[in-house]
Order: sequence, then C-alpha cells, then structure tokens
Amino acid sequence: MQQHLPELQDKANRLPLLPGVYIMLDEHNEVIYVGKAKKLKNRVTSYFHGEHLPKVAAMVEKVADFNVIVAALVLENSLIKRHKPHYNILLKDDKGYPFIRVDLKQEYPAMSIASRAGKDGARYFGPFGGRSQTRDIINTLSKALLLPDCSRRFPRDIGKERPCLNYHMGSCAGWCLRDSSAEDYRARMMQAVLILDGKSGELIEQLRAEMEQAAEELRFERAAALRDRLRAIESLQHKQRVISTAFADTDAIGFCRGAKTCFTVLHFVDGDLAGKDVEMMEEPLEEDSEAVSDLVRQYYTAHRGGWPKSILLPVEIEDREELETLLSETAGRRIYIETPKRGERLRLIESAAVNAREEIQRRTTQQQRRSKTLEWLQKALELENFPMRIEAFDISNLGDTGIVAAMTVHVDGKPLKRDYRKFRMRDLDGQDDYASMYQAVHRRFQHYVDGDEKFAPLPDLLLIDGGDVHAATAQRAVRELGLSVPIFGMVKDDRHRTRALITPDGREIGISGNQAVFALVGNIQEETHRSAITYQRQLRNESYNSTLDKIEGVGPKRRSDLMKAFKSVRAIREANVEQLRLVVPKNTAQAVYDYFHQEEAPPQSGRMPDSSPAGGANKEGD
Repeated sequence: MQQHLPELQDKANRLPLLPGVYIMLDEHNEVIYVGKAKKLKNRVTSYFHGEHLPKVAAMVEKVADFNVIVAALVLENSLIKRHKPHYNILLKDDKGYPFIRVDLKQEYPAMSIASRAGKDGARYFGPFGGRSQTRDIINTLSKALLLPDCSRRFPRDIGKERPCLNYHMGSCAGWCLRDSSAEDYRARMMQAVLILDGKSGELIEQLRAEMEQAAEELRFERAAALRDRLRAIESLQHKQRVISTAFADTDAIGFCRGAKTCFTVLHFVDGDLAGKDVEMMEEPLEEDSEAVSDLVRQYYTAHRGGWPKSILLPVEIEDREELETLLSETAGRRIYIETPKRGERLRLIESAAVNAREEIQRRTTQQQRRSKTLEWLQKALELENFPMRIEAFDISNLGDTGIVAAMTVHVDGKPLKRDYRKFRMRDLDGQDDYASMYQAVHRRFQHYVDGDEKFAPLPDLLLIDGGDVHAATAQRAVRELGLSVPIFGMVKDDRHRTRALITPDGREIGISGNQAVFALVGNIQEETHRSAITYQRQLRNESYNSTLDKIEGVGPKRRSDLMKAFKSVRAIREANVEQLRLVVPKNTAQAVYDYFHQEEAPPQSGRMPDSSPAGGANKEGD
C-alpha cells in the first residue's frame, strides 16, 4: 500500500460526511473488504493514518484503491453476498433450517419435512434447528394425536393390510382400517396445526368442552378417548416451547472470540429457552460492535421464516436504528433491537454468551486454543517470534528486609516449573522495587551471557509485574548485556487483575477484549506473584527456625511443635512459661522464655540472612 498511500489519503480526505458503503480493492481490482459508515470520510481516512490491530493492518496493507457508495445498510449486505470479500465476516449460506409442511388441500393431509417454505398453497411451520429436531416434533405430535407415523398412504392403503404394531401399542388410531373416518382424521390434523401455530391453549379448551359434552350424553367411551388425548396434549405444553421456536418472542445474541469466534442466537419463549443456532468462524476483522451488527443483519435477512418480537444484543451498535428499520421492513412488522443493562433480559444475554464460550471450548482442542491465544498475543504485541517461551518477573518484600524476586516460565502456554528461578536481593539500601527488578532481570540474563545452561534459552516474551517504568527498568538491564528481548509490563485494574500490557515507552495494548488472552496473562501474573510470596515465606521460616535453633534444648522436633502451636516466632516470644509448658517440657519452656527475655540482649529481629540458599532445582545458581 505504501506506494498508493498519498493518493489514498488525499482521496479519503475528499469524501463526504455522509452515511454509506466503502469498498476496498487490491492491486488486481478485486474486492477484499466491504464496510459501512455513518460518516464515510471519518471512517475511510482512519484506515490510512496511525496504527491498527494486526488483522486490520494486514487488510490495509493490500489496499490499492477504494470506492464508496452513499447508500442504505441493505446495499452493504448485498455487496458482501455478491463479492464474498476475503476480510469480511460471512455466515454460511448452506446451513439447512427445515420446515414442517402440511397440505390441507389433501383429503388426508400429512406432516412432512421441507427444506424451505414454498409458495404452493400448503402450510409451512418453522424453521427449526435441524432435520432431527423437526422429525422429533412430527413424531411427538403423531403420538399425542394418534396420527399415523408409518409409510402407508391414505386413502390408497385403507383396508389393504392389517394394522401395524403402532395400532396395537396404542400410538395410532388405526387409520388404515376400513371403518376409519376421513373427517376424524382431518380433525386430528387440524389439532396438530393448532399446536404448530402455538395455540395449544385453544385446543385444550376445545377438547375439554367436547369431553364434558360426551360425558353428559353418557358417551363414556368417547369421553375417555378425549380425556386421554387431552392429557397427551397437556403434556406437550412444555415441549411446545421447542415446537414454537419460529414464534419466539425474544432472541438473545451471544458473541465470543477465542481459538475461534462464535455467534450464537438463543430463541426464548416467555423467558424459557426454545431453540439455538450456532455459527463458528475465524476471528473477524471488525470490532465487536460492528461484527455483531453485520452478523445480525446477515442472519435475519436470510430467509428463515420466523421473526422474534425483540432481539437482544451483547454490545451497543452504532447503526441500531437503521438495522431495526431494515429488519422491521423485511419481517413486515415491528422488530425491536435492545442492549439490556440489567434485569431478566440481561440474564438472557449472559446465557447466550455462556453458550458461545462453551461452543468454542467444545469444538476446539486445548492445543488449538493455546496456539490461537499465543498467535493473537504475537500479532497484538507485534512480536517477531511466536511466544513459545514466556518468562515473567515479580518482586516481593517485607518492608526493607526480605526482598526477593521470582521468575516463572510458561512454554506453549503451560507452566514449566523446573525452569522457575528465585532471587534474593543484594546490597540494596532499603525498599526499592525498580532497583530490585533491575537486579533480578540483570542477574538472570547475566547467567545466560556467562553460558549457564540452566538459564537458556532466551524467552520469546518477557512480562514484568508493573507499569511502563518497571518494563523500562527491565529493558535497560537486558540491553546493557547486549541482548534484545521483547518486554511488556502487566498493568492491573482495581481488582488486581492484569487488564493490559504496556511497552517500556508507555503504549498500552488492551487484552480484556479477548477472554483467552486475558485468562492466560492473568494466570501468568498470579503464578509469578504466588511464586514470589512463597519464596519470601520460605526464607522467613528458615530465619525463624534458625532463631529457635539457638535455644538450648530446642531441636527439630520441639521447634516444629512450637511453630505448630504458636504459628509464629513473635507469638512464641510473647508467650509466658505456663503457655510454653503446654507444648514443651518445663526446662525447655523456661529456656525459651529466658532466651526472649534477657535484659542484656534484645529479641531477635527475624531478619532474613543475605545468603541462604534458594534450595532445590529452583535455586538461582550463583
């Protein structure tokens, strides 16, 4: 794009501040992206100034020219369908949403599955989530109303063969018998139509009245048959929420980015879930609000046969009014689009979000999710190498004493504990987080420069607990050794969670919008903090133990008993002889008390020694 940049900027600056559609073209004049904007000039010029997210930058790099059309929303949708641009988000067009077809012009109408609603005079109900669900609905209605669910055709097959097993099991009224009634069959089918129309309440009232009338006329066999049918239909009322998916009063939209991106539509009837549609795709170029707007428009302008009263969105969208008008005109009645902030409708949105996250989890392996997360991190941070090995540092101190640092290592997104390292600060004049961070990082990379294999290889990414000054301090320590490593600070929110990464020069990269990356970086930050705190406590306990070891009569067993009973050296120091005697023998209790209450010597401070070993495979190694 660089050679075309000046002319593209000039062309964009001359655009009007009007709503419309812009079409990005590559050097072969192929359409690579179609977008919409309320103000064309503002939106298009933004592509040719400043920095962008990796996927947007990749698209902009290929732009050789662009066209604009001052037009309505529906034009963008038709252009996307026509050109199928590489960088646009697209729903699959080949997904089937079957209907139930009933041709009431026939003497013996039957329920069948149709791929789409035709214009042949038959009644079509749906669409439903899939052919299996549609077949289940037909089977449920047939069993409840004792309609045939076999391969026989009527009136052709009446009286030709004996009734099948369904008749003998009581799940069919035996319409193949010679004395069966076409009028009764049609009446049963009309009852099925009422249920498919979402009017089972009317049908129940109708059957109850017929049953009571039959009982009054002493036609008890007829009344019993109506009673059984009434019970079967009443049991369908719960299942009717599934049958009435096409007549949902509310659709809640879920949208989630992860290893893949998921767009979910939950259909609710009276607050209860009646059906679900799911679309999986690669991560969209657009931000969440624009992506949701595009997906909703594509989803509802496709021929699906049923319209909700309200559509609930997880984010505010800029073109809500225009989209609401478009969908209302397409549906032939008013459709409301909302972004709920509280209450029951917010709960429906949260349920849709959970479903979207679960679909991503279900359809991707752990390895795929980790790889996608690290790939996103590489692009967002503009790293030269894939961040296979990530190291992180945190400082922990207790006032001016006991200052330590911990280094954790994550390889392929998983902790590699054998490579963790721990450092005790040396020669510091009081508490100084920046000096501590400099020392810890410098010592880690000095070991690498000196050829220490325990500190190889170099990380692909170094994360520092703190802001830009901490990151800059670490960068200085690395550069002074002639090395180059990508370094970012982990910036926390008011709940002590990492909300963003920050460069040493103060540029923030938000991560809260990607749940997987947010979780990964948060886990690294927490693990590094935990490691630093644990090491500090370990050294403090070693210091306490060394204090008790100086007392005559206190060996490892009695030292352990005292610490177990009093929890800390301070509590032991403050205990009287009687309290100490409850844990150790009389002579030892007196010796402990005397040690901490000698007039000529102040109590031990519990200060950590400067050179105790870090211990085990995690020791610093110097």
